[in-house]
Amino acid sequence: MNEPININEASFERAVIQSPIPVVVDFWAPWCGPCKMIAPLLDEIAKESDGRFRVAKVNIDDDPALQQRFGIRGVPALLFFSGGELRDQIVGVGAKKAIVEKLENLASNAAPPS
Repeated sequence: MNEPININEASFERAVIQSPIPVVVDFWAPWCGPCKMIAPLLDEIAKESDGRFRVAKVNIDDDPALQQRFGIRGVPALLFFSGGELRDQIVGVGAKKAIVEKLENLASNAAPPS
């Protein structure tokens, strides 16, 4: 069941800020060509995550409040959260490797010490 989850302003706090694992939030729009290009990559990343991190999606047409809250000026925009805080971002189409590396770094840094 590792698939991207669709979130909105009402579910953002629980799904992202309170998440025990790192989350990448994809701000996208149905009319955005590059968003359609990156969607399959994010699906793959979610399927391959093994529960180490989560992929969430926000449709900016349906939820402009979140777009405004994070100052999203262009889509796609990927915001990386860990420990309830914004840690990194990629604007535009990022390479799968770059996205996974950012998530892996956040996941390894978020892991409690042994």
